[in-house]
Amino acid sequence: MKLCKTLGELKKEGYKSKTIKDELRDNLIEKIKKKEDIFKGIIGFEDTVIPELERAILSRHNINLLGLRGQAKTRIARQLTDLLDEYIPIVEGSELNDDPLNPISTFAKNLIAEQKDKTPIAWLHRSERYVEKLATPDVSMADLIGDVDPIKAANLKLSYADERVLHYGIIPRSNRSIFVINELPDLQARIQVALFNILQEGDIQIRGFKLRIPLDIQFIFTANPEDYTNRGSIVTPLKDRIGSQILTHYPKNISLSKQITAQEAKLSKDQKENIEVGELVATLIERIAFEARDSEFVDNKSGVSARLTISAYENLVSTAERRMLLNNEKKTFTRIVDLYGVIPSVNGKIELVYEGEQEGAAIVAQNLLGKAIRNEFLGLFPDPGKLKKKKQISPYQAVINWFSDGNTVDCLFLDTDENYIATLKSIPGLEDIVESFTPRLDKIDKAVMMEFVLFALAEHSLIGKNSLERSIQFKDLLGSMFSEKDLFQPGEENG
Repeated sequence: MKLCKTLGELKKEGYKSKTIKDELRDNLIEKIKKKEDIFKGIIGFEDTVIPELERAILSRHNINLLGLRGQAKTRIARQLTDLLDEYIPIVEGSELNDDPLNPISTFAKNLIAEQKDKTPIAWLHRSERYVEKLATPDVSMADLIGDVDPIKAANLKLSYADERVLHYGIIPRSNRSIFVINELPDLQARIQVALFNILQEGDIQIRGFKLRIPLDIQFIFTANPEDYTNRGSIVTPLKDRIGSQILTHYPKNISLSKQITAQEAKLSKDQKENIEVGELVATLIERIAFEARDSEFVDNKSGVSARLTISAYENLVSTAERRMLLNNEKKTFTRIVDLYGVIPSVNGKIELVYEGEQEGAAIVAQNLLGKAIRNEFLGLFPDPGKLKKKKQISPYQAVINWFSDGNTVDCLFLDTDENYIATLKSIPGLEDIVESFTPRLDKIDKAVMMEFVLFALAEHSLIGKNSLERSIQFKDLLGSMFSEKDLFQPGEENG
């Protein structure tokens, strides 16, 4: 439509008013008919959350997205702006984004009554029709709804009975927009009560003024199930007035989780071009999060955010990049030992239960890494425990015997690529194991897989492993039991 400048021009163009819920509904219908990708970048919700969301929009519902942290709730809400018309007309100068054909504020009504078809029109882009508020206990009624402004009354010499003394809160100013309240349970109960009329009747009340302002808002709320018990709750009448409550979830498999991490990780052009991240190491990053969600040391009610794997992936690449720079190499690849560099990313992203606090965040993070290696190994190689139980010949025996003879290997954190590969090849039988069970790997992937086998054998208690200041040392299991206490603490690489 032509961007008209006056109300008269708008009428000639045949503009018809539409509520925001109808606007979202109509544009969604068009996109569905055209089979367009409606929620771009939202991975893993194609058969669960997105269909429910589309049904809610078609039903013209206000929506509550209920899920643990890091489940793309806010991203979903922000993408709803793509379903809005590109521009809508408003009365120029209006605080409430008044529809020129259906004004609701005193200002707009008076202006139209005075100037009629010459009333100036402005156009609001859909990017300006998204408002977000984080619910905190200190949010007041004045913040959300509005209050009497004594300074305005004094400056304009108005009586407190005059509607023009009102200062509108963030909700009225969001008229004809998508309004998002994040962490709804954190909002005080008395403030939640103030939302009843807005949700049901679409009007507001301020300080006893006899107002009826029929607001036109698409409400989206987000909440964490844990909030219901730990920090607050959504009052029952408010829940009753929210049309659809949609449950979000974490990625259901590692493949989806890897897609999300690859999409969201912020890497520089140099990092992408010069540092190769193999499939095995990328998988282990995701498996850490999956192990954390099942760990007895981690509070599963709090959840393990997808931000853990994103931050861990970024730290993984940076760990390899730092080594590359120190060794004056032009390119490198990520190794299993680089995973120790992601521990700081894990520490701050998991909520520990009492037993986990006693262990310490760094120890729990190391344990999660160990479990990730152990369980990924069982999907690629024979289970050492089952082989022993069935008294079958172990393919790992040559490596175990070599360490039993008193040999040790140090996987240095800052070793050059050439020395790293040479060190792994020096272990008799290690390359044979990899070629037997994971054939057709290129030189780099084979080396990483050989290192992975060493770590996995240590996790299965077949060889010993010690964390030192500059390396991870592998040796005979019995010898490692009598070794000195580990010197290395996660995140304290000395280089």
